[in-house]
Amino acid sequence: MTHAPPDGTPDTAPPLAGVRVIEMGSLIAGPFCGQLLADHGAEVIKVEPPGVGDPMREWGREKSDGRSLWWPIIARNKKSITLDLRTGDGQQIARDLLADADVLLENFRPGTVEKWGLGFDQLTTINPGLVMVRVSGFGQHGPYAERPGYGAIAEAMGGLRYVVGDPSTPPSRVGISLGDSLAATFATLGTLLALRARDRTGTGQVVDAAIYEAVLALMESLVPEYGLAGFVRERSGPILPNVAPSNVYPTSDGAMVLIAANQDTVFRRLAAAMGHPQLGTDERYASHTARGRHQAELDAQIADWTRTLSVDALTETLIAHSVPVGKIYRAPEMLTDPHFQARRTIVSVDDPALGAVPMQNVFPRLDRTPGVVRHTGPALGAHNDEVYQGLLGMTAERYARLRTAGVI
Repeated sequence: MTHAPPDGTPDTAPPLAGVRVIEMGSLIAGPFCGQLLADHGAEVIKVEPPGVGDPMREWGREKSDGRSLWWPIIARNKKSITLDLRTGDGQQIARDLLADADVLLENFRPGTVEKWGLGFDQLTTINPGLVMVRVSGFGQHGPYAERPGYGAIAEAMGGLRYVVGDPSTPPSRVGISLGDSLAATFATLGTLLALRARDRTGTGQVVDAAIYEAVLALMESLVPEYGLAGFVRERSGPILPNVAPSNVYPTSDGAMVLIAANQDTVFRRLAAAMGHPQLGTDERYASHTARGRHQAELDAQIADWTRTLSVDALTETLIAHSVPVGKIYRAPEMLTDPHFQARRTIVSVDDPALGAVPMQNVFPRLDRTPGVVRHTGPALGAHNDEVYQGLLGMTAERYARLRTAGVI
């Protein structure tokens, strides 16, 4: 079903305007999918346990008053209602919501929603067009399906952790919850595919997004490299073996700059920028294969040159020679970069408790129907009245009784 678009005409409303998503679950792997859908116009109604809410309300770095600085992003553009799904009344209310929804998004351990009478087979009897998006560590079937599965474990088993870090140390982690976010991104893709299929057939389906599989999907040719050539990728620090030059190089003022000049023509431009154009035709460096064989010595020569220049002088020189170069950014550099500012890559969004919150904008950009950050993550249960008394038409007496009983 399609609900009335909240903003704009049919030609200018966000692409997912009119799509209603009921988001259950917590933390990152499911809710980040909800964020992506909400960013592009879906009405995402987030269901949270009464009194406590999603643990993400307390995760991440906190402001001095204890407020999470992650919640305003991962719950942005959503509505929050409270509902105890472990009660019979709560489960019936959930069914009432799902009877007129397009998507159910959940990331509980497999089998949990079935215990609550909210399994796909049970829900399709009241809503045949429902798309059920299920995010879990190991998927909905298989011998590991019922295991608890956080993103960190999936990163390990999906192959990512082993190849991240320096070869002299144990496997490292990327400094973000990458596995969870990858699963959520694939879940978003699956949601859109299932909705497109429903446009043709009128029938919904299950989207099964396993975190470990989302990680594996990004592992390039790691599997056939071993299966067909017996090669196991190892940790390689800041480089990719045999891909040179592409590394982090020092500057005279202590900055770190990444230079990627591993294509033949680009390397010749780098050699010219260094004042040594002959390197571009030197048999040790003239081809991709040759540079790979002499990677360490080539990196050493480049580093000897870069450390004689300041970061600004180095960057300007390389840009003038059309060599890909970038400073390694942290948040301070992002907030002051003119390109970030010109494209509004980071936006400031007012929050009733935190004030102006800088955060990443909505991506990807659509030129006619772009997504937008309408508001930050809402207070717990902020939309109870709107959803229960407005959308579901609940009487004041029933609403009061359910609140007193702790169901909502």
